[in-house]
Amino acid sequence: MSARREDFPLLVNNPGLHYLDSAATSQKPRAVLDAMRDYYERDNANPHRGAYDLSARATERYHDARVRIAKFIGLQDSDCLVFTRGTTEALNLVATAWGGANVQPGDEIVVTGLEHHANFVPWQQLARAKGASLRICPVTTDGRIDLEQLKGMLGERTRVVAFSHVSNALGTINPVTEIARAAHAVGALAICDGAQGTPHLPVSFDALGLDAYAFSGHKMCGPMGIGGLAATRALLESMPPYQFGGDMIEIVGDERSTWNALPHKFEAGTPNVADAIGLAAACEYLDGIGMAQVRTHELALLGRAQDALLAIDGVTVYGPGVNDRSGVLSFTLEGVHPHDLATILDQQGVCIRAGHHCAQPLMRRLAVPATARASFYVYSTEEDVAALAAGVARAKEIFSNF
Repeated sequence: MSARREDFPLLVNNPGLHYLDSAATSQKPRAVLDAMRDYYERDNANPHRGAYDLSARATERYHDARVRIAKFIGLQDSDCLVFTRGTTEALNLVATAWGGANVQPGDEIVVTGLEHHANFVPWQQLARAKGASLRICPVTTDGRIDLEQLKGMLGERTRVVAFSHVSNALGTINPVTEIARAAHAVGALAICDGAQGTPHLPVSFDALGLDAYAFSGHKMCGPMGIGGLAATRALLESMPPYQFGGDMIEIVGDERSTWNALPHKFEAGTPNVADAIGLAAACEYLDGIGMAQVRTHELALLGRAQDALLAIDGVTVYGPGVNDRSGVLSFTLEGVHPHDLATILDQQGVCIRAGHHCAQPLMRRLAVPATARASFYVYSTEEDVAALAAGVARAKEIFSNF
């Protein structure tokens, strides 16, 4: 496929911009912006509450958005899609609601050394609060989960195995189904951070064998402030509510209350209707391209970019081979701090991320304080790759004079 740059108003309005930070947040296509504007201009009302036609239309559009998003991630039972602000809130929901009710002193929680802080710290804090043990699965030298060690860590006291679908820092694509089977073999939950999976890979929750899968809209062409938790009905029905308030209530007595049916049980307060509609439009947009085509496009650019950067003396690329990564290129340039490198690139209109990428445990295992990260998406072009390589070469030239 050719890059879809013309579909993205911000990129059209900034023709000299080379946006290579899509793993942090993606740009938004016109179709998403138009869908949100249309809702606010035609159907805006508080859903589930009004007995008038406008509220009914808002309710219908909110419901339809949930069904559309559930279809995109391969979740047949759309009532098992809980809207959240994003991946971070979704993972915290499980750690707090399920973990708070089920983890006991002496239990074990297993995470991996690849995890974003959002899939590390909630489990760390749950373990501390409950007197459980947090066990960290090692990472191989090429940035993969060490599956043999992971399986050897699991036992009768393991309650949760939490891991990412795709590493945000390295782009490593993990064997989700194999890890889920290993977790279930010892009676543990398999909880997956899908923030970097849904934007770049075909996802079928029902086929992956997971208990829960968290994702964010803003990384997959949707708006910020909306995401979701896809989970099995058994898990969601066993969990107590995460927050209390309007819409998640069935009956409120003076001393006791009962909770609404799924998914409303976990969606207290006025829902984020416009952003749900925007995310549904993003799913429609990506399906229009085809997720297999998204993957092919990213791999082509990733291969070109890696070859171009490795041709520059002093560049080190982290992570597995190109075919085992999403559209992420994490690298360092000898003698240049990643923050300085990002600054020089910015001066040439190239946007990348530099830092620990909210993955400090991984950076310690890689023995680097930070990396530079270029990340590609549907609107990325060969010109973006050329600008990245030229900028890195320029940084090397500048710092060679010191």
